[in-house]
Amino acid sequence: MEKTKKHVELDLKVPDGVSVVVKDNVVSVSGKKGSVSRAFMEPFINVGSKDGGVTIKSHSERYPYKKQLAVAGTIKAHIANMFKSASEGATYKMKVVYSHFPMRAQVSGDKLIISNFLGEKSPRSAKIFAGVKVDVKGNDLVLTGVDKEKVAQTAANIEQTTRIKNRDPRVFQDGIYIIEKDGKPLVK
Repeated sequence: MEKTKKHVELDLKVPDGVSVVVKDNVVSVSGKKGSVSRAFMEPFINVGSKDGGVTIKSHSERYPYKKQLAVAGTIKAHIANMFKSASEGATYKMKVVYSHFPMRAQVSGDKLIISNFLGEKSPRSAKIFAGVKVDVKGNDLVLTGVDKEKVAQTAANIEQTTRIKNRDPRVFQDGIYIIEKDGKPLVK
């Protein structure tokens, strides 16, 4: 009879030009674009360094193997994203779309101010996370930064700020939409 698996152990190789420091489940990654740090506080997962790489281990028999594998795989993907963004950076592109009322977007401190959205008199604002740079070029927005999660969350904040409620989405298609996520176009 075959033994059932009880623990997960995943290894992740550190790419060239990237340095990693792991201490108490806090992973700090430094690369040529900058540094990113994140704490992984799952109760049954330990993140450590071994042989120039990162090791993700589960240490509890209380949780089922499938859950341990899923959480460990998610943490591995987050760390891989940290490697990529520390060495190459993260870039999201957005498009301002309007049909009747010309809307204007401008950066003011840590907020993106959206004026004249659907002819509204009061402007809307979206939060820009620290470390994220927003460039407004006509009807295009380019978001860049070292931390992919902060860049993605800033893009989501902007998209949600211009979400239209209680109107027919086939007629009212105004808004600011994500068209490219970190080099992968969403619109063909």
